[in-house]
Amino acid sequence: MDFSTWNDVFEHENKVFCTEIISNMSELGKKALFLDRDGVINHDPGDYTKSLQEFEILPHVIDRLHQWHLAGYMLIVITNQGGLGKGLYQEKDVDAMHQYLNGLCLARGFQIAAFYYCPHHPDFQGKCLCRKPGSLLIEKAIHRFGINPSESLIIGDKQRDIDAAAAAGVRGILTPTNAVISLPSQQ
Repeated sequence: MDFSTWNDVFEHENKVFCTEIISNMSELGKKALFLDRDGVINHDPGDYTKSLQEFEILPHVIDRLHQWHLAGYMLIVITNQGGLGKGLYQEKDVDAMHQYLNGLCLARGFQIAAFYYCPHHPDFQGKCLCRKPGSLLIEKAIHRFGINPSESLIIGDKQRDIDAAAAAGVRGILTPTNAVISLPSQQ
């Protein structure tokens, strides 16, 4: 190829990189690793992670997610964000945290395919189907991406994560809060 400027080189490399990610996503669509967010991906302080400044990625998470990606799993975050329903933070704050996390993943050559979150809190909006242990968000992802639930897993730090997965036909792995997540070879 003939590149007359550094911008031409950059645009070419960006197109190649983006094309590789998109083609890899289509190959990976049969099995997924669903992940709870707070306490699994980022440090759970015990109440709510309300801003990007409080969003502390746990050690080794990006490396572990990369290993799951290399093992052929599509990565999808499923998270309850009841603080939205309580008015403690806004959707733009949640989006900023997710964009930051995905940016770290993209820098390593992979991405989180989707982020699903329930903005409701039962004390403020009443009961809903999307809040875990409800399985609606997992089911949406399964249908959107054509995922095989029997080949998929969820890693969560609360029983409600495991219950939501079971209701959708997905096997659950319960991990201690703020612990290092398991590797694919450990399953």
